[in-house]
Amino acid sequence: MLDIIDELDKKRQAARLGGGQKRIDNQHRKGKLTARERIELLLDPDSFEEWDMFKEHRCTDFGMEKDKIPSDGVVTGCGFINGRLVFVFSQDFTVFGGALSEAHAEKICKIMDHAMRVGAPVIGLNDSGGARIQEGVASLGGYADVFQRNVLASGVVPQISMIMGPCAGGAVYSPAMTDFIFMVKDSSYMFVTGPDVVKTVTHEEVTAEELGGAVTHSTRSGVADLAFENDVEALAYVRRLINYLPSNNREKPPMQQTDDPADRFDFSLDTLIPNNPNQPYDMKELIVKVADDTDFFEVQADHAKNIITGFIRLSGSTVGVVANQPMVLAGCLDSKASIKGARFVRVGDAFNIPVVTFVDVPGFLPGTAQEYGGIIKHGAKLLYAYAECTVPKVTVITRKAYGGAYDVMSSKHLRGDVNFAWPSAEIAVMGPKGAVEIIFRNEKDDPLKLAAREAEYKDKFANPFVAGSRGFIDDVIMPHCTRKRICRSLAMLTNKQLENPWRKHGNIPL
Repeated sequence: MLDIIDELDKKRQAARLGGGQKRIDNQHRKGKLTARERIELLLDPDSFEEWDMFKEHRCTDFGMEKDKIPSDGVVTGCGFINGRLVFVFSQDFTVFGGALSEAHAEKICKIMDHAMRVGAPVIGLNDSGGARIQEGVASLGGYADVFQRNVLASGVVPQISMIMGPCAGGAVYSPAMTDFIFMVKDSSYMFVTGPDVVKTVTHEEVTAEELGGAVTHSTRSGVADLAFENDVEALAYVRRLINYLPSNNREKPPMQQTDDPADRFDFSLDTLIPNNPNQPYDMKELIVKVADDTDFFEVQADHAKNIITGFIRLSGSTVGVVANQPMVLAGCLDSKASIKGARFVRVGDAFNIPVVTFVDVPGFLPGTAQEYGGIIKHGAKLLYAYAECTVPKVTVITRKAYGGAYDVMSSKHLRGDVNFAWPSAEIAVMGPKGAVEIIFRNEKDDPLKLAAREAEYKDKFANPFVAGSRGFIDDVIMPHCTRKRICRSLAMLTNKQLENPWRKHGNIPL
């Protein structure tokens, strides 16, 4: 018996060593942790239960039958984050460059199947050169099996992807279908075709970092939600994100105790809005001052900055926030902002997270670039997301809410549950100046008359009371009591029940 135990111990040590100490040292020289080191940092101490440690590939071509390493390039299993169950796979770049084989894919599929059965999040730590070329179509089939599970798990359990090394070709599509994507600067890359192929086909010279690095995807493309300086920081943020999310779509988000009173006033908000309606202010100040303990977990912070998305807690419970940002493009909605907002609203709706919307939007961004780029369809995505959303929705209009953008931003007409406005709110088809120039175009040669008409229009329409008289605004509130009124509204909506008509699925304007 002791001999068998010794043999088991030797096999475990071999599996833990992965591709060998030389390759582990090389991984460390690049500033990257190994697959198992990442899991140790991600999960609670001593909570990881590894599965399929002894699994090996079955390839016999190109001399592969002589080169078998236990675990086959991916470490899989389950563990806990702050006492809550999660499933995790971590690709091991020291073994065949983390390349995916049929057996490698089977290991990932197994933990995804179990996560669906028990209702727990899946976290993927991606560090792979792509499909294992020696296995040909078998490895491609393995990717497709993973893709299928990503789709089936979507909206059922949270899926989080960490890109911690190369991720190219077909390998990018599994992370792309997950709920959140985090990347590490200078060591992680995502692209369908690499720089060499790009140069051959299009004659463009571009580095891997410029083409698909963390900064590129967290700022320009919007593929990644956040970019971090190193593995340690990225893993710490995943642990923090998990604290905001329920384990599955049948649960409510986790509660966290707070000493921050739900009825707390913040009188500094009474002076947040400038007297000049064209002067910007930072909407993040409002979000932070409303949140429990001023804690705000922003998502896609560096992409489409004219809209803000992220998580806060109110009375200890997770709330998703969507807000226009007057500091960027005056808070106008453009294609990228619409897509960013729609995606976030749908995540909240899928996982029972109430959505609070702060509105200061002068409209959709005009111009040929936007029209040619499909602003009509992209803007409709945000509209569709809010209209379809059945979780509690509370809206606060702080200043401008003009035209179709007023409708889109969780208005009462899209089944907003509670819609507030500050006294500074202006709810109208358009701004006073533009409206007067159209309505009284015959008087355009008389500046004094136009100025008088503009003042008349402001008094009559550039306020929240016309919308309030129609019941489109439930109450006009003082800015300093915003937190109190939102918390009360969400408490009232705790047991809200609303179902959409039965259908196989809607046809969102993709």
